[in-house]
Amino acid sequence: MEFNDIYDENRNPTGKVHKRGTPWQPGEYGLVVCVWVYDGRGKILLTRRARGKSFAGTWENSGGAAKAGETSRQAIARELFEETGIRAPEEEFELLDSTQDRNTFYDFYCLKRQVPIRDIVLLPSETDAVQWASYGKIHWMIRTGKICKIIAGQFLRQEKMLKLRNSNKFTR
Repeated sequence: MEFNDIYDENRNPTGKVHKRGTPWQPGEYGLVVCVWVYDGRGKILLTRRARGKSFAGTWENSGGAAKAGETSRQAIARELFEETGIRAPEEEFELLDSTQDRNTFYDFYCLKRQVPIRDIVLLPSETDAVQWASYGKIHWMIRTGKICKIIAGQFLRQEKMLKLRNSNKFTR
């Protein structure tokens, strides 16, 4: 059984928790985090959603819901490790954007990592394949419905910011 912190409309913690899988009440918000892992050479890491999950067989970036007691950065570090085996300190995740919808706040991060596919460790209940994809390939995957629609929209909104970071010219 998993629980998530409940936030108010201003993203303040309420001190209450929500049981995952149950409906959110009006005025209650959860937190979801996502990360675009890029290699600095023009490629983005994508994983394919496993059978039995919503949007099964479609490609996405890593992410998920923050558990009760987790900060956004703690949640994204945990989610990335669980889904890919990639470890990164919280401070290495760069916040790209934050949005919200009816009951969820979303934090979108990026992380530079050059990880060979053979070193990726997939979580069978979550993901069943992995690839490094160029921007052109991602656009083709969006056009052909191979990327989850929600993730496709995120990518298109954040593509310019990702391209800036995912070139040899960007330095920190």
